[in-house]
Amino acid sequence: MGRAWEGPIETGPVPNDGLAFDAIVVGGGPGGSATAGYLAQGGARVLLLEKGVWPRDKICGDAVGGKSLSHVAALGVKARLEATPHFRVTGILFSSPNGKTVRVPLPEEDVERLEAGYSLPRAQFDHLMFQRATELVLEAGGAVVQGAEVQSVLFDDGAGGDDPGAGSGAQRKVRGVEAQIGGRSGEVCTWTSTNIVGAAGYRCPVATALVEETFSETMVDRMHYCAGYREYWTGVEGCGAEMGDIEIHFVDSVIPGYFWLFPVAEGVVNVGIGMVMGVLDKQKKKLKALQADVIANHPLFKERFANATMVEGSGKGWQLPFGSPRKGEAHQPRRAAGCGIRLVGDAASLVDPFSGEGVGNALVSGEMAARHILEQRTEEEYMQEVWTVLGKELTNSYRMQKLSRKSWLLNWFVGKAGRKPALQEMMTEMIASKEAQENLHSPLFMARTLLF
Repeated sequence: MGRAWEGPIETGPVPNDGLAFDAIVVGGGPGGSATAGYLAQGGARVLLLEKGVWPRDKICGDAVGGKSLSHVAALGVKARLEATPHFRVTGILFSSPNGKTVRVPLPEEDVERLEAGYSLPRAQFDHLMFQRATELVLEAGGAVVQGAEVQSVLFDDGAGGDDPGAGSGAQRKVRGVEAQIGGRSGEVCTWTSTNIVGAAGYRCPVATALVEETFSETMVDRMHYCAGYREYWTGVEGCGAEMGDIEIHFVDSVIPGYFWLFPVAEGVVNVGIGMVMGVLDKQKKKLKALQADVIANHPLFKERFANATMVEGSGKGWQLPFGSPRKGEAHQPRRAAGCGIRLVGDAASLVDPFSGEGVGNALVSGEMAARHILEQRTEEEYMQEVWTVLGKELTNSYRMQKLSRKSWLLNWFVGKAGRKPALQEMMTEMIASKEAQENLHSPLFMARTLLF
């Protein structure tokens, strides 16, 4: 019997051309599925559009952190996830460029309550999320379409026109989307709504229409974007089968960035590498070649991979839009709303600048976007709440990313943490507790923790 997430998802008939909806969500990944699910739970008639057709893959590190799980539970997905194969994360193992290691355990209470985190393939996680969103949307009278590629975001401008490419900023108002169904030879449909959510990742057409075409603002800043490359491997020594640690390794050849090992259950490990794109440009490096060198030659890994096998065809690259604050931006980290549009997750550039984790912030922003639409709040209020809730955490992560560019500092910090239980405890709290993260704002607290 096949595994459910490797099969299709039935989403019903394509809605008639020209139909109006309370909201249109573009992108069926975790952020878009969460937004559509929350909107439907609130009684909205939603159109959820996904470019791919299930089963489909999504390139990612595959970790689903504790931040995500309250939303996974609220949407009715947590029990389904736990009934499928997955890896339960109980800690994080870090290593420094000089080979020193430190293990940071996740809080025992969260582990016992199954709230610490999971690691599972995105093909599997996204299937669970999209399937549940489909159920909620259809129950609320909405529609879901797979194989729907948005060609244009349609606006009414201040003069009453509807040119999808002409921009006049605040004078414009979104009125719908035009999408092609089933490929280049497929039908082109237009659906209308004054609330559009862009959740289609770093290349989201809604984000491009809002940020670049309407407001003429910078969408891609390569010093705030990360390039990622991922492969799946079997037989990697030292990786647990069902429970244990995920691993983050700061290797000299991959700074600023890191090499990771994330088990995803059934003996499969997500092996990947990521680096800031602007730095990658300057160093003229290629991630695939960097990863191959680490696996083959690095003293910490060459023996662990000696009898391992890469899953054929699993090597793929993608981009991660960081949520790091950017100088000169009126809206941090960059514009995420306007003209009746709200962006969530990667489309809003909300990936953690240090860890590279994006699913949690996609779900958090998805809930916010749905709530703001249901409460008829302004786009400005949405951007303010996103940064109020996530800004300090993202700013701290950006500081940590900048510090991680210095090999000597990473060597000192990991060495210190390995010898000092209090520092390990602080790192555990920083990962698990928003309250504890506030301590990163206190130079006195950090000096006492690190130096004494």
